[in-house]
Amino acid sequence: MTEPLFIGSEVYRGSSYGPRHPLRVPRVPTVTDLARALGWLPKGRFRPSPRAKPAALAAFHDPGYLATLVRAERTQRVSEEERARHGLGTLSNPVFPEMFRRPATAAGGSMLAAEIAASGGRVFNPGGGTHHGMCDRAAGFCYLNDPVLALLRLRALGLTRLAYVDIDAHHADGVEAAFAGVEGMLLISTHEEGRWPFTGALQDHAGGVALNLPLPRGAHDGDFARVLEELILPAVAAHRPQAIVLQCGADAVTEDPLSRLAWSNGCHAAAVRALAPMAPGFVLLGGGGYNPWSVGRAWTSAWAALAGHEVPERLPPEAEAVLRGLSWSHRLGRRIPETWTTTLADAPREGPPDPEVAAGVSRLRARLRAWV
Repeated sequence: MTEPLFIGSEVYRGSSYGPRHPLRVPRVPTVTDLARALGWLPKGRFRPSPRAKPAALAAFHDPGYLATLVRAERTQRVSEEERARHGLGTLSNPVFPEMFRRPATAAGGSMLAAEIAASGGRVFNPGGGTHHGMCDRAAGFCYLNDPVLALLRLRALGLTRLAYVDIDAHHADGVEAAFAGVEGMLLISTHEEGRWPFTGALQDHAGGVALNLPLPRGAHDGDFARVLEELILPAVAAHRPQAIVLQCGADAVTEDPLSRLAWSNGCHAAAVRALAPMAPGFVLLGGGGYNPWSVGRAWTSAWAALAGHEVPERLPPEAEAVLRGLSWSHRLGRRIPETWTTTLADAPREGPPDPEVAAGVSRLRARLRAWV
């Protein structure tokens, strides 16, 4: 088996959606710098992310929308008609200097990851995971949908059985819309109940390809362990995929400001360790995550799980310096716990089993048995 690869780019360094936007925080640069400080990113394991061109992005996205997105980056403005039609220039998806280059780089990285995974590789693209983008519309901080483009690339390369697992706090609505009813696809999404985009209900199966499990507020590590062991892993095993794409959004971690789930980042690492061996090809993507310390620590822990590195109990000074150099203009960033700068792995966050989670898992297992 080939060594896992990490795909990154300097386009993310200093790029921001704006001073008040949740994506004003550094994410990919933090993961890259932490991995390098820990010695987990030697030169041979790092691949620069290509920037996908509109012709490649048109595998999913409408050419007219892509032209508008390119033009909006160049002119730094959109018309009222373009705002209404394409969701650009909104509070969620504002006009900013890298509004095409940044998502096109994320998409190019995910498409490259798919090509490597199609040959049996394992790849992490932390800039990917923008799962809300629609074919002709930006939504939920996502201008393009790189998970869809990665899955389409895998299919174009001849893989016919694919599994997409999404553990972001928000439902993978764009991916589900793209692949509803498509033979050979399995889509699994865990997400917070009653959270935007308010899709992905338990009964929604997207034409027989999706298992959606909304989780109640406060769902913790024990609840996720149950979901992983009793639903996700059996479903993926039954599907026998040739490749797995895991969207590893970090906004389900307790300290994230945009969800009310209560996971530790151990959930993300556990998902990577369990899923990566279940198919010849494996693609790990980022996603949500809006607390710079928790997202950086979660995704670096996920890379450790994929690459087989042991997480130290206390970070070395070089890694601590990366985390101590972060700042965040949010009330949670005013006085941070020492562990956010000295450790990588969270302490487990347990609680009593939630009967709502157990009931949801039971219903979806029954649906899975009917499918199989």
